[in-house]
Amino acid sequence: MLQYEFMQKAFFVGLLLSIIVPCIGSFIILKRLSMLGDALSHASLSGVAFGLLLAWNPLVGAFLACVIAGLGTEYLRKKIPQYSEISIAVITSLGVGFAGVLSSFIKNATSFHSFLFGSIVAISTLEVIMITCVSVLVLFLFLFFYKELFYIAFDEEGARVAGVPVNRINFIVAIITAITVSIASRTVGALMISSFMVLPMAAAMQVARSYKTTILFAIFYAVCSTLLGLTLSYYYGLKPGGTIVLLSVGIFFCNVIWKSMIGSSSFFNIFQ
Repeated sequence: MLQYEFMQKAFFVGLLLSIIVPCIGSFIILKRLSMLGDALSHASLSGVAFGLLLAWNPLVGAFLACVIAGLGTEYLRKKIPQYSEISIAVITSLGVGFAGVLSSFIKNATSFHSFLFGSIVAISTLEVIMITCVSVLVLFLFLFFYKELFYIAFDEEGARVAGVPVNRINFIVAIITAITVSIASRTVGALMISSFMVLPMAAAMQVARSYKTTILFAIFYAVCSTLLGLTLSYYYGLKPGGTIVLLSVGIFFCNVIWKSMIGSSSFFNIFQ
């Protein structure tokens, strides 16, 4: 299996995404924005369609659309803080609308459809380089602002009073979330990236006892589901993105059952 270059690229990119996606997912889940990934993934589809129409690399179009959508979501959240979830619904609707209209002008529908469910085994060398650079940047920013992100996630107003630059951090998070979704849509698929962002973290929250161990567990689960998903998709001819997500769902339910059996309070001890 690994003697083929396309599988080597798939495993390498899959491992990178398995590290950075749960990191971003940890923040947006604790901020009660678990559907943000879904909104950005739909926005990425409109960017893909726009990129294909202009004969660009679709990944570039997805990146630009996700960044605009991420900033738009953050702007709307500030304007209507009491109904912040509306911002996600608006951006999702906008992304779906643009994607639907623009897709009708695309002659090569295959390229567009590959972003719906992902095509990790068909990524080019240029895309591998782009994903690697972005992954390193996202991981660096996450580690650099780790303490600030932790504080904001649990008590945004308290962080603001303590002098944490909340607006600046939220802006940076919106950007790196958009970047992460844009590159992951090419591999896992735009329709599934939200699940891949949320499920490993949700599974980890069932068994971990602190914020740090929750992230580590989430990364571990994401890596396991990615490696096993790629292996199964190779030998049984399955769609990699869907296989990875289904395995993540399986891990989540296993942890839920395990937690109910041992009666652990797990994530409620997160502040320890």
